[in-house]
Amino acid sequence: MSLPSSEVIDALRAALDARAVLVGDDATSFLIDPRNKPTADEAVVVRPADTAGVAATVAICAEHRVAVVPQGGNSGLSYGTHSPTDRPSIVLSVARLDQIISIDPDRWTITAEAGVTIEAVQQAAHAAGRKFAPDWGARGSATVGGAIATDAGGNNVVRYGNMRDNVMGIEAVLADGSVWDGRRALVKDSSGYDLKHLFIGGEGTLGIVTSAVLKLVPATPHETSLLAAITGLDALRPLLELAHVHAPGLISAFELLPDVAIDRVVEISDATKPIDAGTEYYALIKLASSKPVDDDIASFLKAGAEAGHIVDAVVAGTPDQEANLWFLRDHAPPTSCFVEHQEHGLKLDTAVPVDRIEDFVRSVLDAATEIAPMALAYGFGHVGDGNLHMMILPTADEAVEPWLEVRDAMSDRIDELVFGLDGTLSAEHGVGLLLRDRVGPQKSELEWQMMRAVKAALDPSDLFNPEKMIPAG
Repeated sequence: MSLPSSEVIDALRAALDARAVLVGDDATSFLIDPRNKPTADEAVVVRPADTAGVAATVAICAEHRVAVVPQGGNSGLSYGTHSPTDRPSIVLSVARLDQIISIDPDRWTITAEAGVTIEAVQQAAHAAGRKFAPDWGARGSATVGGAIATDAGGNNVVRYGNMRDNVMGIEAVLADGSVWDGRRALVKDSSGYDLKHLFIGGEGTLGIVTSAVLKLVPATPHETSLLAAITGLDALRPLLELAHVHAPGLISAFELLPDVAIDRVVEISDATKPIDAGTEYYALIKLASSKPVDDDIASFLKAGAEAGHIVDAVVAGTPDQEANLWFLRDHAPPTSCFVEHQEHGLKLDTAVPVDRIEDFVRSVLDAATEIAPMALAYGFGHVGDGNLHMMILPTADEAVEPWLEVRDAMSDRIDELVFGLDGTLSAEHGVGLLLRDRVGPQKSELEWQMMRAVKAALDPSDLFNPEKMIPAG
């Protein structure tokens, strides 16, 4: 990449406050992603404090043909904030847009700036007697803007949907520096194209989301999780159906946890293994309601055991036990539990139709046995919506070199499996650079042409986050 000229940097400093423009060592911390990959060798980081500052920044960059790479909480996993290599660019961080603008319990909404963390939104909603449902492990660092840009999902999608299902309206800065205020708190509005959905999941390629009206749902003071030792992957689909039958409308999460990941998390942390039934897989399920859910859990567990799908189970009886179960889930990714060689691994954000989960997991494990026997392969994640995070990575020094020799072949096989099951390579983490050159076969050429037409209409100069998401035409 190349840095913008001193003229541009001076213009940005003149337009914004003294804290807004970072260069050199001051910018370094913004240039390392969660996988410890550098997003640029060096960069100018601009941190506006409000929407007007974002608009001024974009206008200056547009005038001087300087690309704008947006950054939220810098917790993304798809290389979506890497600086372009063919032109000057800046990193535009929304970290200082960190205010909750309003909480409206009667409207069931909360309006927050793009730099507010998901956890802060959850806490504000809770204080108002409401709930903001989206939730995932990086809740303390992931921001509203980043979650919207990637259409983030997480643990509660089975009940509440992805981020796009929880956004009612947005404010965004467009490519000429103008500000579109689409922050409408309307449950129904059929007055034309629903333009906000172009930006949700758009990975910052069409504009910079600066604030959003988010949907709140009724509080669920009675939340209880259980960890069930299951007989195998073939138990997942019937157990999901039994959960819907015996706890209708109460399931907020239905996750797969492999024994290998649980053991590893326990090994490197203070977490405890709440049950050890000698099975390969466990189902982590959360029920949430305004009323106690004990009877619903008992009914589900009885049905699952009688059907021969559940070997044993433990139900969280205290807040500490609840936290322990979700600590195991939050730290199942190799970025937490297999840190030493995780940068070499394949961490998949695939989703397939829920009735094909077993086929997908078995196929990936079989492929790993064939192609990469030196690597560890395991899967975990969101059974309720078909989004299984499969992992293939070396866990020993001597396995790294042979793994790297077959990694591309393993990646190609996975793509074939996903597309063959009518799945997606990106369910909640975004495409970024990581998947841009792999995702092409997932859509028809006509669909890619439609997306390029939208990009050309809203960002004709390719100002925003160039080189991301859309394969080269």
